Amino acid sequence: MTSHSGDTPGDFGRDLLSNLYYQRGTTLESASSQDAYHSLALTVRDRLVDRYIRTAAAHYRANPRFIYYLSAEYMLGKQLDQNLLYSGTEECARRALDGLGLSLPDLVALDIEPGLGNGGLGRLAACLLDAMATQDIPAVGYGIRYDFGIFKQAFQDGGQVERPDDWAFYGNPWEFHASDDQQTVGFYGHVEPLEGVRKSWVPGEIVLGEPSHMLVPGHGTSTVNIIRLWRARASRESFDLSRFGAGQYGEAVEEIVRSENISKVLYPDDSTELGRELRLKQQHFLVTCALRDIVRRFRLRNSDWDAFAGKVVIQLNDTHPVMAIAELMRMLVDEEGLEWDRAWAITRRTFAYTCHTLLPEALETWPVALVRRLLPRHMEIIFLINHLFLREVAARYPGDDAKLRELSIIQEGAEQRVRMAHLAVVGSSAVNGVAELHSRLLAATTLHGFAELWPGRFHNVTNGISPRRFMRLANPRLSGLITERLGDAGWLTDLDRLSQLESAADDPGFRERWRAVKRLNREDLAAEVLAVTGVVLDPDALCDVMIKRFHEYKRQLLRVLHVVALYHRIRRGEVADVVPRSIVFGGKAAPGYYAAKRIMRLANSVADLVNEDPAVSPYLRMVFLPDYNVSRAQVIIPAADLSEQISLAGKEASGTSNMKLALNGALTIGTLDGANVEIRDRVGAEHFFLFGLDITGVTALEKRGYVPRMYYDRDTELREVLDTVAGYDKEIVDDLLDRDEYLTLADYRGYVDCQDEVARAWRDQESWTRSSILNTARSGFFSADRTVRDYCRDIWHVTPVRADS
Repeated sequence: MTSHSGDTPGDFGRDLLSNLYYQRGTTLESASSQDAYHSLALTVRDRLVDRYIRTAAAHYRANPRFIYYLSAEYMLGKQLDQNLLYSGTEECARRALDGLGLSLPDLVALDIEPGLGNGGLGRLAACLLDAMATQDIPAVGYGIRYDFGIFKQAFQDGGQVERPDDWAFYGNPWEFHASDDQQTVGFYGHVEPLEGVRKSWVPGEIVLGEPSHMLVPGHGTSTVNIIRLWRARASRESFDLSRFGAGQYGEAVEEIVRSENISKVLYPDDSTELGRELRLKQQHFLVTCALRDIVRRFRLRNSDWDAFAGKVVIQLNDTHPVMAIAELMRMLVDEEGLEWDRAWAITRRTFAYTCHTLLPEALETWPVALVRRLLPRHMEIIFLINHLFLREVAARYPGDDAKLRELSIIQEGAEQRVRMAHLAVVGSSAVNGVAELHSRLLAATTLHGFAELWPGRFHNVTNGISPRRFMRLANPRLSGLITERLGDAGWLTDLDRLSQLESAADDPGFRERWRAVKRLNREDLAAEVLAVTGVVLDPDALCDVMIKRFHEYKRQLLRVLHVVALYHRIRRGEVADVVPRSIVFGGKAAPGYYAAKRIMRLANSVADLVNEDPAVSPYLRMVFLPDYNVSRAQVIIPAADLSEQISLAGKEASGTSNMKLALNGALTIGTLDGANVEIRDRVGAEHFFLFGLDITGVTALEKRGYVPRMYYDRDTELREVLDTVAGYDKEIVDDLLDRDEYLTLADYRGYVDCQDEVARAWRDQESWTRSSILNTARSGFFSADRTVRDYCRDIWHVTPVRADS
């Protein structure tokens, strides 16, 4: 076997030309920029393949317990710059390309961002895969290879426009296809009895799952894991040649289109019956392909089913992959012939479930009628699981029918529905929340009955982020300054070492250099904003950012109301207490989430209002950067001075943008919600701008009866703000005055007053810089490496396997 691991510029250049000739079929003289980019990517990939081969061999020898991470989305970010770093080839690649007359930055700019994710859920999954590889944990991520991702976001007349994200149009050089290793996935059909509880499901429709995989290297180690992605394919018999010959061209490919729609887009709009069915199909497609692959991998070294849970941990990332519990039971009972009780014991010991929400509407439920039609055998299995579970509950709580209704997997009512979170808890060995507050509320409210029944099953694992992606790659200037201060770059895999920066916060020279880095980062952001939107930002202004998925509970609307208040203050000449600010928004709204899209349109209207007013724009600029993704985040986060984390207390599970921003030295203005609580505890209350109702206050206000109009009547400034907003969207204002589900008006005055405190603090640049440094120094806890260690210790019970062992 020929190795592609030479680490000199000559070795690298030779291999690059080889890929250009033999993979792209062209020469240096006639190569396009895409040819050069693909050849570079393949040359880097080859070096990771060498490591992957050693990793796979080490895993085969050790036969360890594997983590299989099932997630509907992965927000990976661009791969080239990360893989150059992780393979240690950045410098030799640069020199080799220089020798060939090519530019590394130009080729890096051509790298694609895989359209496999959308928000925090997908980015967390990507960070955890990175951390598992970095810590030598045997792991495979499973997901869907979406043809068009979520969507590309643009704005038209201020409103969000969704366009297809054909991210792999020019091909994806990081991907290995395995079209000969397809899995069969069934839908519809009927069930035939066998013996006992065993049944035979005869699907009415068959779809093929075609796998590909991408490499997931660890940093500072030889380990390379993989993420295995599945693409829906129709069977070979799906093309109707007779119809095509008769000129019925659309009808001839109907079955192909229907099958392949499953992996077209992430989170298809579920506002229609067909959309809901497609979503459920997507989820079943993922878990079936993943489970069959997991079983195949298990059988490489094992044969006894009783050993399965000792070798396999399947982590369910939210409710999207929870149908895996019913599918594994079907495989074990119907296909493998195991007795029900034995199969159920194996299944419960195999799965673990991460819950990412407290919002009842975000805990997925599916109509029983839909599940029965699409997956008839699975519905039978879920009914039987529920029957046996409720028998257990009845024994624990005799005569308590209310408890049975509370805990049942089947929600009764006008329409029976399957509660996927309940199925996840019943069918798993461990359930975890993703921040201390979230985990506490999960056990006290959302899943209280289950926590009371099985208190030992509930855990907290606070989310974390990758410092390699969100410091070293996103913020090389600050990373370089930190490395210089600490003496080496070992902190990138031991983020607790950042605590050594605390003494630097009192060093005037270091503070000056820190400020210089932040200003250069703001210049980079200003250049990006100008190129994309035409809006001019002042790099000396306070950079105030709110970057997250658009949802009413996250309260982007509250941020907009404050901007309108500042606008009026400046127009009245009240500028003594105003500091120049650049307000930066980023985030997408689900295509069918019209309330969030109205807020988005309002934000763009307000941005036009302030940017086009010559009396206001010297003090206040506002921009909404379209198509927020990892690449955008890597420009915004290093430049940020103020991090907006202003969701209503009790609604955000954790948040990870709050961690990324704090790690990069932004100060937080926020409520006691999600991981904000832990961030404030760790960075210090004096370095965090706190406002708003806490959980107790929210509960008390709602209990005594919330009257939002009262705040409008008694707060003159708020009334002026809402009257202005009504000129753009009266429906938003009417909703606030009559309902205000997320208590925006109740928290308005506290928020605005806290923003005045921010302005006062910004004027003292020495003190602000000290707080900025301490935010970074005290954020080491929020590393994804620590998150993975917590999972390994408390839930997965796995040990590392080094690729070179």
